[in-house]
This record gives sequence, C-alpha cells and structure tokens, in this order.
Amino acid sequence: MTAEPRVLSGRYRVDEPIGRGGMASVYKGYDLTLGRVVAIKVLKRDLANDNTFRTRFRLEAQAASRMSHPTIVRVYDAGEDSEMAPDGTVSPVPFIVMELVQGSLLKDVISEGPVPVADAIRYVDGILEALEYSHRAGVVHRDIKPGNVMVTPAGQIKVMDFGIARAVSDSSSTVAETTQILGTAAYFSPEQAKGEPVDARADLYSAGVVLYELLSGRQPFRGESPVAVAYQHVSETPVAPSEINASVPRALDAIALRALAKDPFQRYQDAASFREALDATIDGKSPSKRQVGALTSELYGPNPRQAAETARSLRQLSTDTTMKRTQAGPPVAWIWAGVAVLAVLLISVFFWVTTIRPGTQVPSNARIVPDVTDMGYDRANSILEEEDLLAYRVDEPSSEIAEGNVIRTDPEAGTSVAPGQQVRVYVSEGQEMVVVPTLQGLGEDAARSALETAKLAAGSVTPRNDPGLAAGTVLSSTPAAGTEVAVGTVVNLVVATGMVTIVDYAGYTVEAAQRELSDPSIGLEVVTAEDTTCPATDPQTVKQQSLPPGDVPVHSTITLTFCSGT
Repeated sequence: MTAEPRVLSGRYRVDEPIGRGGMASVYKGYDLTLGRVVAIKVLKRDLANDNTFRTRFRLEAQAASRMSHPTIVRVYDAGEDSEMAPDGTVSPVPFIVMELVQGSLLKDVISEGPVPVADAIRYVDGILEALEYSHRAGVVHRDIKPGNVMVTPAGQIKVMDFGIARAVSDSSSTVAETTQILGTAAYFSPEQAKGEPVDARADLYSAGVVLYELLSGRQPFRGESPVAVAYQHVSETPVAPSEINASVPRALDAIALRALAKDPFQRYQDAASFREALDATIDGKSPSKRQVGALTSELYGPNPRQAAETARSLRQLSTDTTMKRTQAGPPVAWIWAGVAVLAVLLISVFFWVTTIRPGTQVPSNARIVPDVTDMGYDRANSILEEEDLLAYRVDEPSSEIAEGNVIRTDPEAGTSVAPGQQVRVYVSEGQEMVVVPTLQGLGEDAARSALETAKLAAGSVTPRNDPGLAAGTVLSSTPAAGTEVAVGTVVNLVVATGMVTIVDYAGYTVEAAQRELSDPSIGLEVVTAEDTTCPATDPQTVKQQSLPPGDVPVHSTITLTFCSGT
C-alpha cells in the first residue's frame, strides 16, 4: 500500500527528491492552494533544532522572497512544520518553497569537461546580473558557488539560496554547523575565511572563483581540508588561468586575478564593474604576459612566485617526514614559527566563531510582528491580539494569495514594535475582475489599446472574410464584450480580412453569375461586356471574368464577358 504523500503546513505536498546538499534536501512539490508545481527545500535536523537559526532563517527567507528577477530562483514562501521521531519526540522542520527550475547545476556542467570561454563568460555574467540586483536590494548572498547556480535548457542562469548562508553563519553555535559553512571554503573570500564582516565584495570574490574554475577547469586553491583551503585564500597567490589552460585569453587572466584580490578594495567594487570588464574582453586588447605579471605583483605582492614556493615548502615540511634539512637552523626555525603563529590565529578564529551566539531575547517593552502571511484574517487577528498588537484590515486584489488570506503586514513580519501598535493587515480580495470592452467595429490597433486599458491581454487573431468591413476591423471577441473576467485574461479576436472569395464563373449564365456576385454575401459591382468574335449562345453564358477566382478586395468591380457574334 502506497503511503500518503507528506503535506507541509497543510498546503505543500512533498513529492520525489530532486537534490541533496550539506544543509538541506530538495523535493519536487505541489502548492495545493495555488495549484502550481514548486521546489521545496527542507532543512536538516541539526540546523532545525537551533532556535536562533530558525529565527534567522525565516527572516532571511522573507528578505529573499521580496526579490524578483529572471536570474534569481524565486522564493515563494518559508515556513515551519514538525515531525515525530520513532521515540515520540517532536522536531521542527523549517522549509522554503521556491520556483521549480528545469536544468542542470553549474557544478554538473563543469564536471562534464572543459567549458568554452564564451560560455564561461556568459555563465558568470548571469551570476553577476543576479548579484547586481540583489546587492541593490541590500542582500548579500555569501555562498556563491556552482552548486547554487542552475543553467536552464535555454542557457539562462538562475542563482538560488539567497539568505540561507547568512542565516546559518549568523546563528552558528556548534562546530558541526560551522563546518557546514566551511564545506564551501573553496569559494570563500579571505574576509569570510578570517571570520570578518563581509559585504557585497565577498560575493564578487566568490564569482571570481567560479570564473577561474570555468576557465581553468579547477579551483584556484585546493587542500586536504577546509581549513587548509581557507588559509590559501588568505595567504597564497593564484596561478593565472592561462597557465593552466592555454586557450584562455590573457584579458580574462587580468579579470580573474582582479576578482581574487585579497584586499576587497582592490577588487571590482560592484557587480556592474565586473560585468563591464567581462564585456570589454570580447573586443578588447589582451594584456601582455608582462602586464599580467605586473598586475599579479600589484595585487599579491612583489614576488608571487617566491610566495607560492614558500607556501609549497611549508606544506611539504608539515607532511613529509623523510625530508632532510639542508641549511642551518634559522630559516627552518622561522618557518616553524610562522606555522605556529598561523595555527594560533586559526584556533582563535575558530574559538570566536564557535562560541559567539547572537542574542535572542526580546525586551519586555517590545513586540515582534508575527508572520501571518497566507493565514485567514480571523486567525491572523487572533495571533496579533495575543502579541498585544492591533490589526487594521486593508483589502486589496491578489492573483497569488487565496481570497480572505493575508498578503502581507505593515510593519512586516520580524519587525520590533511597541505593545499596542497598529499593524496594517493586507487581505486578498482574490483576483481583480474587469469587464471585456466592446471591440466590434474597432480597428485591430484600437482594439489592442482598449484591451490594454482594461488590463487585459490580446491573444490570437483569426482572419475572416466579411463583405461589408474593411481590412483589420474587429468582427467579434472571445470572451465576448460585457463578460466579467480576471485581470490579465487573454482575449482572442476575429478580424476582417477586407476580402471576399469568388469562384470561376466561366460557363455560368450571365444572369446567374450576376445574381451570385451581387448578393450581399459577396457584394461586388458587376459589369458585362460583349465579345463579337465568338458566336452568341442562348441563354448567354460567361466566357471569361476580369478577376481571377479566389480572394478579391471587398466592393471590387468585376467584368463578365459573353459571346455576342454570329
């Protein structure tokens, strides 16, 4: 017997799994309220059991849901359900409902083999377009990597998981949770690796790592552990991509090295500048090898090759017990002293990250506006009353939220307010309805304008012959004029061609041909002409006609010729 499918929050049916990551599992799902297919990301239990994380997660997901852009996977909703373990304990289940995107993860595209340079530029440009939009909205992603980027069958980029990395990093309180973040250390910025505050330029660094990987086929820094990779992000110099893949233009070397600068002020300062630099490589002049070397020296120090050799020596000394010392004590002593200092720094950073915990207490003289989105108004009102807040109802149309349910609140959910404050609760009236205007007799352009004014969309146009109307005149519409329909409904038109159809009248009697052509269903002007070169017939019959069979303009004149000779 097949088990009943799980339904989260009484609304979202969970279907087959489609992906699994370090923080969550993703399922194909179905929104039972709005009747649409969605993707549902269910967070893992070790994250879900952290109260601070669940609060941060909900607020960050709500921030991400306000972003709507073609290059960003849309977040529709975020909520929390519960599940009972075999031992009877109940655990929270935070989840996000997202747009379901068909396509492949960029990490899978990379794993299939070398990516052409043109495709690499296009993919990174799509990522930067998403970041340009999110940064203007005040949202820093913090976890840009190929595993968070989808490529649709049409080649469009879709970036996902905005806000989730922040929710985890702002609430991490255990080594396990911190390690989940370090699991993507290959794409971390130096400031993230050092536990420092980050801004939009950290996302640009991560996008630079993705560009580097697309161009060279590997990440700029690799190590046996996340800590080793984090150390390299902070201290080591990347090799130019063209030294790994000779087909990479040196102009892209310069861009990748600039994006991977250790100092945020030496990187591109915004996504738009990064995109402009990529665009310039298409027709721009490539720098020389010496110019690339000078840029490397500017960004990473005067002698990057020596720095790279020193780093390799450090790693070898720490792992190879068969090596013999070839010099006296001081150089090796300094090396080991440096290793010890770095170890102390890394331990200090980890101690700080794993012990800091954001405060979760709300002052007694403040209230947090609860999330009542998509609830019925009466229930939402009760919840607000329990929080000592006053609901003020405002009705407005919505095509996404069911009639009678809450669309949003003002102040928005998660905002700290004073007890007794009024909260505007916007309630859905359902879809906004309009009446299809009278379109019959209008020209096609005028009809389209009338539909646009009425907030309706023009659909298909079906041509039809009509003897009384000029070309382009509307004959009828579907739905018909006067019908009440939802805003945005498609209205199809039937439009006059300005033509009528005639047949070959040769052999018809003149009288019969005149009668048919003059009938209102055809409506042509008929003129007869005699041909004295051929013998007359009785009754007179049509020998030829001036207009060929088929469609002819309405109200045309046609000449019928008959024989009148002896």
